[in-house]
Amino acid sequence: MQELTGILNINKPEGLTSHDVVSRVRRISGQRRIGHAGTLDPIATGVLLLCLGQATRVSEYLMASSKIYRACMRLGVTTDTYDSEGQVIDQRDCRNITRQQVQRALEDMVGPLEQVPPMYSAIKHKGTPLYRLARRGEAVERKPRRIVIHAVELLEWQVPDLEARIHCSKGTYIRSLAHNLGQRLGCGAYLTGLTRLASGRFQLSEAFSLEQVEQAAEDGELAALLQPMDAALQAFPAITVGHDLAERIQFGQRVELPLPAPPQDRLIRVYAPDGRLLALLRFRSSQQWQPHKVFAQPDNNEGHT
Repeated sequence: MQELTGILNINKPEGLTSHDVVSRVRRISGQRRIGHAGTLDPIATGVLLLCLGQATRVSEYLMASSKIYRACMRLGVTTDTYDSEGQVIDQRDCRNITRQQVQRALEDMVGPLEQVPPMYSAIKHKGTPLYRLARRGEAVERKPRRIVIHAVELLEWQVPDLEARIHCSKGTYIRSLAHNLGQRLGCGAYLTGLTRLASGRFQLSEAFSLEQVEQAAEDGELAALLQPMDAALQAFPAITVGHDLAERIQFGQRVELPLPAPPQDRLIRVYAPDGRLLALLRFRSSQQWQPHKVFAQPDNNEGHT
């Protein structure tokens, strides 16, 4: 069986880990080289991007994109995991909290933030995931990470429950935002449900269920569900080069291109005359560009997106 290459937008169901979804698609497709770009907790649903074949090499660019979530939170209760899977550690009266107070507290979160990752997370400390240490009753110091909350919209409010739409940078823990909201309001809060509505350009409305993926595989149409891997690279400018330059780039050689120097660390994507994605190039000096990643793209994903 020919290896498939592309990005599969999955609507992850509740109750499965991201690794569970990868394992299931491996069984369905018969393909081993599959990875996911951005973990979702088991209680979360929505957009989970899987990278198949050569597309595993562009997963870092998918993970770097901003995310949009629909988050459900409950006030008046604090749990040790900051979500509904944890143990209740505090309860307080929240009946006097108003919609205006909730709205103001959410708006105060917009902008750059320093967020401390929760103990119940997959981040590793000396090789051990934090959640395993937390289950043993151990707590370790975690360094805050810089995140950005681009926008927050309060969708529903019925004390003690609220629903919000959150547009945020990569690496944002929505569970921690729920916990912080409870602290700001002085009553505690935890996450009761979470759906990823978008990851970069990939939308929930375009995602496939695992059942749809399984049916497509049975019908021999799984490739039709894949987005080409350059869908992960749309933030980078694109050029097409001639046959001679294309050959040099494929061999990893520097090439001279009459292009202006880009902002620091910016890349460009390069296509062959037949439309195949060749590589990502990085600017060096004096119009010299060095291949950063060279792709050998199979026939099933030719062309631009």
